[in-house]
Amino acid sequence: MTNFLGPEMLLRIPALLLAITFHEYAHARVSYSLGDPTPKWQGRLSLNPLAHLDPIGLLMLWLFKFGWAKPVEINPNYYKEPKKGMMLVSVAGPIANLLLAFASMVILKLDILHNGILENFIYILFIYNLTLAVFNIIPIPPLDGSKILMGVLPAKYAYEFSQIESYGPFILIILIYLNLLDVILNPLMIFVSNGLSILSDLILLRF
Repeated sequence: MTNFLGPEMLLRIPALLLAITFHEYAHARVSYSLGDPTPKWQGRLSLNPLAHLDPIGLLMLWLFKFGWAKPVEINPNYYKEPKKGMMLVSVAGPIANLLLAFASMVILKLDILHNGILENFIYILFIYNLTLAVFNIIPIPPLDGSKILMGVLPAKYAYEFSQIESYGPFILIILIYLNLLDVILNPLMIFVSNGLSILSDLILLRF
């Protein structure tokens, strides 16, 4: 049972806030850089967690590894190439989490913290960012992976795929209820983690 008053909570919450904040900020920043002023109007070009926080979504993510932040509203009509722009905005969130996971792994491998609490925090930060990155690339609406997939599909198939968007949350709930989400996530997380580990070893060997 989760210890709500234990020290682990004091590490998990800030780690989660960092992970979701960078994820949503990346979406907002890329959309804004492509000419969309909507994220700026809504105050989403910020690394302040309060700008991106959905309390219920954070609680769900903290307890059940399935949750959400406040979605960044965008307007693809401002993009020169809306289809390409949507792909770039969608992939930005997972990439931000991958970069944070990679940085966390490098810090852990350098073994420079010499503090159990800090090491535990960085490890939790690594796990949350790895999980968010991998989870969001699953091509089920409304996850980022579904928008990336629609960007690479021919228009006809992209339209047909978009028709399942309203059923996406129910599909995710069913996967969670049947314990199938971990069957999908765990192999992907191991694969990505191994890739980050190899890359970090190569970089650290050069220094």
